[in-house]
Amino acid sequence: MASVPRRALAMIPAGAACAIAGFARARIANSATIPSHVQMPPPLARFSIGRFTVTALVDGYADMPFSWFTGRPRQAIEGLARVGFAARPGGIRFVFNQYLVDDGERLILIDTGPAGAMGDSGHLPAALAAIGVRPERIDAVIVTHAHVDHIGGLTAGGRRNFPKAILHVDRRDVSHWTDPANRAAAPDFLQPSFDAAAEMVRLYPDLQPIDGEREITRGVSVVDLTGHTPGHIGVRIEDAGQSLLMVSDMLFPAIHPSDAAAGFFFEQDPAAARRMRSRFFALAAAEGALIAATHMPFPGLGRIVPDGGQLRWQPAAWAHEG
Repeated sequence: MASVPRRALAMIPAGAACAIAGFARARIANSATIPSHVQMPPPLARFSIGRFTVTALVDGYADMPFSWFTGRPRQAIEGLARVGFAARPGGIRFVFNQYLVDDGERLILIDTGPAGAMGDSGHLPAALAAIGVRPERIDAVIVTHAHVDHIGGLTAGGRRNFPKAILHVDRRDVSHWTDPANRAAAPDFLQPSFDAAAEMVRLYPDLQPIDGEREITRGVSVVDLTGHTPGHIGVRIEDAGQSLLMVSDMLFPAIHPSDAAAGFFFEQDPAAARRMRSRFFALAAAEGALIAATHMPFPGLGRIVPDGGQLRWQPAAWAHEG
């Protein structure tokens, strides 16, 4: 705790000074007695977009090796991470943020995390429980794309984990990830995504394919962001002149938005993903759009802003607003 200058302390009423001293002693005592094994509650963030309440939840995280990024040499990627104090021994940390949208009548979940398939993950059920939401209360799940770190939670344990939810997935992704020829030609690291997609289709036979940009329900619409996968989408929430665009894997920490040419080796069409990023980054910066991104540091909320001829990520305030 930073020390309080003596002159400043002299200006504080005696009772308040005692309270400050007592607070300092309490902090020291408490910090010495908190057991290191105590399970911390899952991080939660809540904000409003008009009539919508959006809660950011976390399924976990994974560190992605610098060599997994494409479009730039490994050394350049690591350099960007170090400049942004985001370099870790295992690479760049990706958070698995999920977003629960409440419009007062329905609960809509955006993606479900890897559920143990990658890194330290599988914490979404505990995060939902922490806010008193049981899986059977989820009315709809919108899948931004069918990589395992976005759909694993749908079928973890071989079960339909959101039993009453209507599932919305872009038809192009359903087609791609359930095609035996695509599976046979895919590298090993993509096989878990094919497995998860097959389970998704099996356990959610009432799945609703999305064809193009459209409204799912009043104020919740789909935005086409194809490139990362054939059916990669975003989800726009709009009401009362406010909006939030959930962009999934359009942004990766440390490297975006400053370098649109840098990508990730999971991308099915790197050139298309690069073109989409370039267009999206410029448009989002011009509009000052409020964005939620799955893998950015929790809660993934921010804006793309111009800065000296380049673009940078500006985290948005979300706590104690209003």
